[in-house]
Amino acid sequence: MGKVIFNADDFGYSRGMNYAIVDSHRLGILTSTTLMAAMPGFDHAVSLSKDNPNLGIGVHLTLTCGYPLLKNHKTIVDEKGMFKKLSFFENDNLYDIDEVYEEWDAQIKKIIEAGIAPTHLDSHHHVHSFPKQNAVIIRLARKYHLPIRNNFEIPEDIRHTSYFEPLFDHVGAEKESRIQVYLNNLIDVIQTHDSVEVMCHPGYLDYDIFEGSALLRNRVNVTEFLIHSDFSKRLKEIENIELVNYSKL
Repeated sequence: MGKVIFNADDFGYSRGMNYAIVDSHRLGILTSTTLMAAMPGFDHAVSLSKDNPNLGIGVHLTLTCGYPLLKNHKTIVDEKGMFKKLSFFENDNLYDIDEVYEEWDAQIKKIIEAGIAPTHLDSHHHVHSFPKQNAVIIRLARKYHLPIRNNFEIPEDIRHTSYFEPLFDHVGAEKESRIQVYLNNLIDVIQTHDSVEVMCHPGYLDYDIFEGSALLRNRVNVTEFLIHSDFSKRLKEIENIELVNYSKL
């Protein structure tokens, strides 16, 4: 039986994001999300999690958005104390990788201290897949015995899905004919792999999203699709596909 995890990034980003993720879980096919420990919606997300025990919650490690939890960083923040932009880390600039480890460790600890047992690790903007951050997330996965999102080469001793699907958000933007081809292919992928993670970004638009995110209307479209689409209804009825979260790996 093919196991599929529909994971929403950005839990904790804002209240609008949080409500959409919970609705997509309660009413749709979303099974998992990853929580941002240093964003304004964190406490709200933690509160919502208490009423949704079947929603798997991992850690969305952050290095390129907002402010860090720790205030002693010298090389990964700008003059305002905010994380440096994605391009800084993409271009292999010099920075202290120990600061990344300490910050990400603090983010994981904050989530655990809030009463959440994390199911897995991934990162905002996929920065954990960059060469320098590979070693950091692998070290943390071993420390906390957690799976990692499978979008780089992961050592055999660390759990991960057998396939990672990053393009599901296109269902909110593409033409109907192209969407149907994609969805039929996705079902084939799920049925031919032991486990698949499908990444998505549901959200309801609020001030924080408008101010800080490049993904806007499509978040609403994805939310609607996860809840109301014929695909979502069909997926629940396919006998050899099981909707799970990372705790079932």
